Amino acid sequence: MQEGIWTTDKDSNTTFVNPLMAEILGYNVEEMLGKPIFSFMDERGVEIAKIGIDHGKQNITKRMDFELIRKDGNRIYTTLAATPMTDEKGNYVGSLAGVTDITERKRTEEALNESEVRYRTLFEDATDGMALADAETGILADCNQSLCQMVEWDKAELVGQVQAILHPPSDAIDGISKTFHQHQHTGHEIALEDHILSKSGKLIPVEIRASRVEIRGHDYLMGIFRDISDRKRAEEHLHQTLDRLRKAFGTIIQVMVTVVESRDPYTAGHQSKSADLARAIAAEMGLSQDKIDGIHMAGSIHDIGKLSIPAEILSKPTKLTEIEFSLIKEHSRKGYEMLKDVESPWPLAEIVYQHHERMDGSGYPKNLKGDDILMDARILAVADVVESMASHRPYRAGLGIDVALKEIENNKETLYDADAVAACLRLFREKGFRFE
Repeated sequence: MQEGIWTTDKDSNTTFVNPLMAEILGYNVEEMLGKPIFSFMDERGVEIAKIGIDHGKQNITKRMDFELIRKDGNRIYTTLAATPMTDEKGNYVGSLAGVTDITERKRTEEALNESEVRYRTLFEDATDGMALADAETGILADCNQSLCQMVEWDKAELVGQVQAILHPPSDAIDGISKTFHQHQHTGHEIALEDHILSKSGKLIPVEIRASRVEIRGHDYLMGIFRDISDRKRAEEHLHQTLDRLRKAFGTIIQVMVTVVESRDPYTAGHQSKSADLARAIAAEMGLSQDKIDGIHMAGSIHDIGKLSIPAEILSKPTKLTEIEFSLIKEHSRKGYEMLKDVESPWPLAEIVYQHHERMDGSGYPKNLKGDDILMDARILAVADVVESMASHRPYRAGLGIDVALKEIENNKETLYDADAVAACLRLFREKGFRFE
């Protein structure tokens, strides 16, 4: 038989064991015969066995779980089903028991119980809200007190409800259940920011981590909810501060532009027009919005270095002498010196420094070539040349936009960045760009 067999007399002494029963306890058959069954048990086992014997004397079959002690002293868990044996007169003469070793099963159950206790402790004591929902129906099977406090519901009110009870009603906010549904079959944890709805109707910004878990053969979705209200408020405050700083910075830039133009009235508007064209070229090239903003800002002040040049030279109606032109060329370097220590998210000083550099190295003041020139400065160079040639100057009449476009088209790659030139030509010839 695949079960230990153990018989005793009315005094509970062993009268028979099969080989498997002896093996379970680590003895041979002969060693067990004649020994009282109590010798294989501890005190608690003896108490349980005596209860079983009393039932046997009343002709009652009894199933019991208790520990037995092996020959080597180790304890094992067993299930014992004992049936009373009687003589022809019905008198109790002993018992017949079937014994099964359940040690492995018992240890597995104990480990599982210990694991569940740890899980329950972690679950209940977690500062983040936690919820467990049926993977198919979305019905909440469990939640901890942190989640209840967060959403102002009692646990008894939440458990058994469909998890949609926590969803905002607005279609503008991505529903948690929709997100869970999209990811529940992947087996991977997902993380997102969303909102959950409190009992009083308050929207609570939360960071959510969700994963699919299996508990005793059933699939659940585990959601962990962290209230990020404080973080969101801090982010909003930061954004407001940055907006104020940007406005203040923009105001300062505008003052600088006005100062430059007041000393060079003939080029009034050149910086702003060049900046507008540079911004349009950058957008046409598909650059990021941050990059576009930086190029526009640099374009707005790219001639700030002219503050260091005598006004009579800036407004001279005749051709400049070689010395006068060399002074004019210094405005890029002077502009760099003025801006190099200004805190900015963009390399304004370098863009201003390089806006007269050329792709073949023939520009000034550093004779940079190709990729050594910032893309921002290459874009601004194209915009600066086009606006300058198309507009009037004290020493010449405006040459017109067609001539200006021909200049950059004929000298693309040699003097000007080819991509910036191509974008500029598209703006004027295909998309109707015009200077304000």
